[in-house]
Amino acid sequence: MLLSPLGLPPMKWEDILQAAAEAMRAPSSAARASLTKCWDSTSPDEHAQRCVLAHYLADQQDDLETEIYWDEKALTEFARVKDGELTSIGVPSTAGFAPSLHLNLADGYLRAGRVQDARDQLRRAEANRELLLDEGYGAMIRRGLDRLHTRIQEAETD
Repeated sequence: MLLSPLGLPPMKWEDILQAAAEAMRAPSSAARASLTKCWDSTSPDEHAQRCVLAHYLADQQDDLETEIYWDEKALTEFARVKDGELTSIGVPSTAGFAPSLHLNLADGYLRAGRVQDARDQLRRAEANRELLLDEGYGAMIRRGLDRLHTRIQEAETD
């Protein structure tokens, strides 16, 4: 069995989902600590787990640059996630997770004044828009993409 950098067994999805659920309730130091503990318990080859953890860690940051760092980290890890590795957490198509990752990074870039980088990330998100369902999570991401498109247009006309 591979051990994590801390010498622990590989991170279990149940632990990650519990930390993510805590993070979704509201940003907090406790949620950030739980996610960080999970991150520290993963091994570098656990790309699916690290992608999900980085995705949630980004939203727990107080500093925009640190948030962007974690969003970029999520996409770096995502590039090495194989299709089907996220099914155990309810993501049937790995590619269907991409729009959310690109949306979050684009939002961070836009808030940092990096309008062209935001537009590039929005384009990448839109490339997999058809994989999003019309309801639930998919609808939420679609609405986020539409709002971001409007915000980018507004930033370009300022």
